[in-house]
Amino acid sequence: MKRNLLLILCICMGIHSYAQLTLEECQQKAQANYPLSRQYQLIERSTSYTLANAAKGNLPQISLHGKVSYQSDATTLPFTLPNLDFQGMSKDQYQIMMEVSQNIWDGGQIHSQKAQVQAQGEEAERQLDVNMYALRERINQLFFGILLFNEQLDQNALLQEELQRNLVNIKAYCTYGIANEADVDAVRVEILNTRQQRIQIESSRNAYLRMLSLFMGEEVNTNTLLQKPDLPLSDTSLSINRPELALYSAQEQTLHIKEQSLKTGYMPRFSLFAQGAYGNPGLNMLKDSFEPYFIVGAKVSWRFGSLYTLKNDRKKLHTERLQVQNNRDVFLLNTRIALTEQEQAIHSLRKQMEEDDEMIRLRINIRKAAEAKVANGTLTVTEMLRELTHESLAKQNKALHEIQLLMKLYQQKHITNE
Repeated sequence: MKRNLLLILCICMGIHSYAQLTLEECQQKAQANYPLSRQYQLIERSTSYTLANAAKGNLPQISLHGKVSYQSDATTLPFTLPNLDFQGMSKDQYQIMMEVSQNIWDGGQIHSQKAQVQAQGEEAERQLDVNMYALRERINQLFFGILLFNEQLDQNALLQEELQRNLVNIKAYCTYGIANEADVDAVRVEILNTRQQRIQIESSRNAYLRMLSLFMGEEVNTNTLLQKPDLPLSDTSLSINRPELALYSAQEQTLHIKEQSLKTGYMPRFSLFAQGAYGNPGLNMLKDSFEPYFIVGAKVSWRFGSLYTLKNDRKKLHTERLQVQNNRDVFLLNTRIALTEQEQAIHSLRKQMEEDDEMIRLRINIRKAAEAKVANGTLTVTEMLRELTHESLAKQNKALHEIQLLMKLYQQKHITNE
């Protein structure tokens, strides 16, 4: 029982130490951790507050006014009447008034304002989608860069094993007089070069791991296993579904709503009002004393000033719509050009990969023949090491082509968002 518990504990520790990450998981964690993602909530809040403020335009509007004035002349009677002592209105006048007005119909202005707020909020979110989508490409570059460094380290380890094996053989050849200490030193130099290359590769990989950790908000180290994605099928008929297209549609919708709102500028407006005031004079202009009074009624206003600029306003919005359409056309053209470049690069890599295995097989045969010639004393160690280096480069090229093909295929997916 204790042995089973210990085994389970070791397995769990191994799983924790060598966590696996897929490309999709890296993208999702990076997007969730990226500070820009918090703006989605901020945009939603801002839109909600603005809509609430716009809706309050239908609530009763209360205003308070006060006035103190002195005028050079005032109304008097041009005649006198018996038993009437009226000296005329006072030249100094005082008034304090509260007015309550209730909108009945504002020509659709509040409705149009709310529609514009919603459209602008949608446009801001689509712009944020575009900015967040660019993050995926940076994660792809880091992810595949780390995979490439891992492949290079694996090939470096194999090369070191081959060099160590040859070092043992060359030392044995020295006892038979087939090789000398200079040949041993030549192999040792190659081993040192290989170790230096490994240090450089590990340094570059660690830098990529640190950058990926910062994007994801969690530690990614050499114990983290990045799972190599499967090769997706290359499809030349992929449709373009980028977030930029949604942004252009949102911009066109915003312009459409703005165009619809132009007619609110020349529509009539109806409202009710009630005024309560206290002043001197009151409504009885002939009474020189402070009196309270009230007025209730309805108002109608109809302004036609916006008709002067209506034609130019529509032309301006039409021009802005043409600019959005032009931006879409430019984006689609550039995207199709990028897709064409990717398709050519993918085709070239597939052709090269068809020859990689055969090249490696031939290089192995040449290296084995070179080792046999060294054993027979008909080839120098330096020439044999050159053939060993060629074999290692052929293996590295194959690994490089595989990672490059993966990168190109996923770049193609990124370009189309399919």
